[in-house]
Amino acid sequence: MSSVDIEQRPRVAEPDDGDHERFSHYVPRSSIVESAVTGKAVTALCGKRWVPSRDPERFPICPECKRLKSERGT
Repeated sequence: MSSVDIEQRPRVAEPDDGDHERFSHYVPRSSIVESAVTGKAVTALCGKRWVPSRDPERFPICPECKRLKSERGT
């Protein structure tokens, strides 16, 4: 048997990846405006990336975004 070293790297969230479908996320207002104009993905405080297209008031707030926002005092 041979031994193989496997390097574990954190997975970078891609647009439309993750729980954005289940939660509303905190994103800087300027990013949302830019996304609406350009169609570029936004990055939430928790690191989720996606192109906003749904009404955020229909979903509960992401627990990680909420925690990070309260730690920042914003």
